[in-house]
Amino acid sequence: MENQKATSKSIILNYGLYMGIVSVLMSLVVYATGNALQPHWSVSVLGFVFMIVFIVLAIKKYKEGNGGFISWGQAVKLGVGAVMISALIGVVYQQIFVNFIEPGFMDQVMALQYQDMVDKGMTSDQIDTAKGMAEKFSGPAISSAIALIAAAFIGFVVSAIVGAIMKQSEEEQY
Repeated sequence: MENQKATSKSIILNYGLYMGIVSVLMSLVVYATGNALQPHWSVSVLGFVFMIVFIVLAIKKYKEGNGGFISWGQAVKLGVGAVMISALIGVVYQQIFVNFIEPGFMDQVMALQYQDMVDKGMTSDQIDTAKGMAEKFSGPAISSAIALIAAAFIGFVVSAIVGAIMKQSEEEQY
């Protein structure tokens, strides 16, 4: 049993690292193409597809090493674990990006949001209220926490679905 735990840890770490590296590379490509402020919707879809693929691969790898068996709970553990490793890598990259690579990035985002609010016809009081809320949630601690919570939720949902599809117990064999 201890060997299986070590195997699941290595799978979580490996696939989380792969997912995190792909995420950072995608962010760098979006930045290099000048689309960091308003990335195309396809970037989000592609990121989601990569996440699903890495979760499936992690679960499949564990299942192959466990005689073709995996429980739903183990599948969820693998998927959420890998997503959280990836999210930690993403949060670290994001903090490096906004603090060192592009220090004025958040100001550019706020300016874009301000213009969007003006274009929507919001009053100055509404804009001030929205800007105050945006500033509270754009700090490094809050934005990192939100990113990790969102990753855990999305990772759980995807892993639960994939785990339900891929689960296989010895009892189901007979």
